[in-house]
Amino acid sequence: MCVQTMSDFDLVLSSWSKVEQDYTGYGGQVLTRLFMDHPDTQKLFPKFVEIAQGDLAGNAAVAAHGKTVLGKLGELIKAKGQHADLLKPMATSHANIHKIPLNNFKLISEIIVKVLAEKAGLDGAGQEALRRVLATVINDLDRYYKELGYAG
Repeated sequence: MCVQTMSDFDLVLSSWSKVEQDYTGYGGQVLTRLFMDHPDTQKLFPKFVEIAQGDLAGNAAVAAHGKTVLGKLGELIKAKGQHADLLKPMATSHANIHKIPLNNFKLISEIIVKVLAEKAGLDGAGQEALRRVLATVINDLDRYYKELGYAG
């Protein structure tokens, strides 16, 4: 792991506590924005398929799943690149069970950066650091997908 990447993890972690205090709120905003900006992604979540776009914001089930997403992301960030034990099971379930194409992780990553910039005050340097951290996670996820024979 290069020094730059380690400093990226540290920079993101320095502002992550605000997000941790409201995983449900931020998570709900992330998924709502994902579904609004990229409507096809909503189809990847069977329990959300029937929710009208106008009803996404404030939906308790969407917010609860968003909490799970950001909680897992927090674990991955805190692992500072040593995330194989966390990421491999996630890759396995998202490839074999949920069938989530890799591009969707790229889409949600950019939504996460935007929401944290707007709502958690993540500054420009923090946004770039978060993009690099998320790119590291996605690159490793891609490698696991390939090991699993999933071309998603």
